[in-house]
Amino acid sequence: MLTEEIKNYIDKSVLCWLATCNKDGEPNVSPKEMFTWQDEQTLLIAHIASPNSVANIRNNPNVCVSFVDVFVQKGFKLKGRARIIEKEHAAFPHKVKHLTDLFSDTFPIKDVIEVTVTKAEPIVAPSYFLFPETTEEGQIAAAHKTYKVRAAE
Repeated sequence: MLTEEIKNYIDKSVLCWLATCNKDGEPNVSPKEMFTWQDEQTLLIAHIASPNSVANIRNNPNVCVSFVDVFVQKGFKLKGRARIIEKEHAAFPHKVKHLTDLFSDTFPIKDVIEVTVTKAEPIVAPSYFLFPETTEEGQIAAAHKTYKVRAAE
């Protein structure tokens, strides 16, 4: 399910957005900074300050996670089922290590949100469809100009 292309996008994305629903079906979307893949079907997200997301997952484990490379304006939407791995759980040290090895342990991770991915769909900016001459290089150049940033040297 998590192809090499998807893993590469996860690795280079700065944020992901976790969508959940509460018991009344009201949606909640929350940005997450610490996330990574564990294997071909598992995404791990740090629960640092996400009480609504955690409460929603406990009531309804169906989630959607999206991430986009803002420069090329492409990414992925992953759907699946989440579970909360609490600190007391035997698997917590192994799961949290995937996150702290990549980021740090500066922020206390309360729990790990483990998502078993069941569906993956690409996210592609409309410009790729509307203007067939659009290239990733052109998108990057336009993003640098729009956001007034330069490529790392």
